[in-house]
Amino acid sequence: MAHNPKTSLASRNLALDAAFDVLDGGGFMRWYDGTQPTDANTALGAQVKLAELPLSSDSFQAASNGSKVANAITSAAILASGTATWGTLVKSDGVTRVQDFSIGTSGADLTLNAVVLAAGATAACNSWTETMAA
Repeated sequence: MAHNPKTSLASRNLALDAAFDVLDGGGFMRWYDGTQPTDANTALGAQVKLAELPLSSDSFQAASNGSKVANAITSAAILASGTATWGTLVKSDGVTRVQDFSIGTSGADLTLNAVVLAAGATAACNSWTETMAA
């Protein structure tokens, strides 16, 4: 028999709240160059942090309809020139990664107008929504 799990909407909302409410109190969205690690528990290697955008102290709205929408993400100066290929959401401790994601100009978790970044320019993320499939 094929695997075909389906999760209730209420359970998806609870899971999203549990996963992302740990970012409340202020966390960060960071953009990196290089190869994305295997998962958010894998230590970083030679990747260069290109940008660090502060999250709101109340980072996300309550989950609804299987999605969780980020509150304002503050724009910030790009720290180093390079090509953004992946990013991560980090707790306010500046160490604990909650989620890693791909970055690209299309077909990525975070879509940017351009992934080649210049130090001193502004990095901005206008919206971020986490969705959990049924």
